Amino acid sequence: MKTSVKKNFPVTGLSCASCAISVESMLKAQSGVLDASVNYANSSVWVEYMPETASVADFKTAIQSIGYDLLIEDEGHDHQEELQQIHYKKLKTNTLWASLLAFPVVVIAMFLMYMPYANWIMLVLSTPVIVWFGRGFFVNAYKQAQHGKANMDTLVALSTGIAYLFSLFSTFFPEFWHSRGQHPHVYFEAAAVVIAFILLGKVLEERAKSNTSSAIKKLIGLQSNTVNLIHDNGQEEEIPVSQVKVGYRLLVKPGDKIPVDGEIVSGSSFIDESTITGESLPVEKEPGGKVFAGTINQKGSFVFVAQKVGGETILAQIIKMVQEAQGSKPPVQKLVDQIAGIFVPVVMVIAVISFVTWMILGGDNAVTQALLAMVSVLVIACPCALGLATPTAIMVGMGKGAENGILIKDAESLELSHKVNAVVLDKTGTVTEGKPAVTDMAWTVSGDEKAALEQMLYAIELQSEHPLAEAVTASLKIRSGERIVPDKFESITGRGVAAHYGNRVYLVGNQKFLTDYRVSIPESSLARMKAWQHEAKTVICFARDTELLAVIAIADQIKETSAKAIADLQNQGIEVYMLTGDNEQTAKAVARKVGLKNFKAEVMPSDKAEFIQQLQRQGKVVAMVGDGINDSHALAQADVSIAMGKGSDIAMDVAKMTIISSDLQLIPRAIRLSKQTVRTIHENLFWAFIYNLIGIPIAAGILFPIWGFMLNPMIAGAAMALSSVSVVSNSLRLKFKKLD
Repeated sequence: MKTSVKKNFPVTGLSCASCAISVESMLKAQSGVLDASVNYANSSVWVEYMPETASVADFKTAIQSIGYDLLIEDEGHDHQEELQQIHYKKLKTNTLWASLLAFPVVVIAMFLMYMPYANWIMLVLSTPVIVWFGRGFFVNAYKQAQHGKANMDTLVALSTGIAYLFSLFSTFFPEFWHSRGQHPHVYFEAAAVVIAFILLGKVLEERAKSNTSSAIKKLIGLQSNTVNLIHDNGQEEEIPVSQVKVGYRLLVKPGDKIPVDGEIVSGSSFIDESTITGESLPVEKEPGGKVFAGTINQKGSFVFVAQKVGGETILAQIIKMVQEAQGSKPPVQKLVDQIAGIFVPVVMVIAVISFVTWMILGGDNAVTQALLAMVSVLVIACPCALGLATPTAIMVGMGKGAENGILIKDAESLELSHKVNAVVLDKTGTVTEGKPAVTDMAWTVSGDEKAALEQMLYAIELQSEHPLAEAVTASLKIRSGERIVPDKFESITGRGVAAHYGNRVYLVGNQKFLTDYRVSIPESSLARMKAWQHEAKTVICFARDTELLAVIAIADQIKETSAKAIADLQNQGIEVYMLTGDNEQTAKAVARKVGLKNFKAEVMPSDKAEFIQQLQRQGKVVAMVGDGINDSHALAQADVSIAMGKGSDIAMDVAKMTIISSDLQLIPRAIRLSKQTVRTIHENLFWAFIYNLIGIPIAAGILFPIWGFMLNPMIAGAAMALSSVSVVSNSLRLKFKKLD
């Protein structure tokens, strides 16, 4: 069976939202392309295609034919960055010169219009602005016209081109107007200033757009460039990280970034994993411990074996996920794209109608009024603000999420999360830590005798294969002193272990096991054990011959933040449910501690998906939070799927969101982030639509019969540029909003 490929390509030359539509439609028309989605805000396109029938080189040729360019993989990210920098510098230079030349033209047009040779001076100053610094608008408009398309460049080229040609005619043939009793009006200042303002708007827009994608740049900056390879003979060699292969032994020194994912084989250290997990405390690592690319080694040196390299590392997956998320479109953006696609042709029709209307009703100044109205409509109606409204908010939202340890896989889940009114939580690994740990330990002895017996308990549990034995040894943390080795060790499956040391028998196991060996258990210990069992804890006993020495409670501990996070969700009016495959008593104990009323125990994976369906049939928008393995069916069923964990592959693949640090408090924060992002999108769209609804009629001259006001094209150009900048600035406000 043939499978499709989905790749992201940088696009250069995009100047507006309808440019993005042009690129998208051109790619979709290519043979073998299943889908294409252009993100104007970060100048990139996701293309899904069949590699057997589609060629990336053909994509590039097709895009170049309409005035843009597609950067293919061979050209690399460094090349893209270089081209963007060149484009930005060129844009700033063009803007500076266009502004310097346009300024005296405005001064002459407004205050010195009757000075000798005024029109000729304005012609000389404005011509370089139109012909050279603004030539990109005309070149792109021509390429679009060749394919029967129109975009913002079309509007700018038509408006400034008509104004310039009209002024050129009036300057060379003033007698044409004098013979008809009219003054030969010129609009060199309008054409020049419109170009200057739009270029200025693009400079500010480019700068703002680069800020929205700062999260990606930060993540990419976490990657190492070189690594220290340890050869089989012990020799050390520094090589590029791109040459690292699975199985290579790599040395990491204090302060180094860890280059790839792997496992420590010698040495130990503390590692700052906040870039991956969001947790600020450094993590102690010893042989056998896992390390991840992008994290920072702090104190010690160690050698580790590379297990995942290149695009397989967790950091690379995070970068890819954020890029995909920032490039994806929520449903609201798809609607905006459709509007932008028909916007330009509609504006051109309105401009023509305005021209014709003023030619009929304009009286003595009909031509002048008609020209002013047409040029103003074409200039003010740029769809940039409309096109930037959604992607800039999405990009800032995604970046803010990534910085807070919330990875969002697609824009649709970010948009939908604000509607969530039911959250279903898996218990193990989500509400709880996901591994057993000692919660209580009560001894019947004390002092030096207790210390010696702790050594014995540690030695016994170290040999035991029981899953709970590790929890006991971890809680004792005996690191120094002479280790005890029992003379004889006997394991009775499902009950406990008996160890012989000297002439004594030491027992570790459940109550029944100790009873079989006639161990006497005091009433106080029995009461304590009963209370722990009521809390759904597993109780084991430690005895010597017939004497009880200690009782130990073990449980999958509830995360410190779970109760607070659940309370936060409930305070937002969200119903919270907990599902678990554990028994009723354990589920009830956990639910009571975290303040949950709704829970279901002894639930199979398929039952979880069925439960979510029941909630959806009740009209609820459901978010499922799980570990991404046994919960995969339920995660797929949910409206919004959220994986908890330290960035495991399965969690990332299944879920639409991943909470990297395993902190449940990030769930309510993710919902708040969604609400903030959607509110910002709505604000942006409101202002973009209002701007056009008000601006176009004013530009067409609707206020002239009432107040005698006609909008000057250069003011229209300034307003158009400011509309785009205001939308991007509003999106950037998201960065500073709190999620708590």
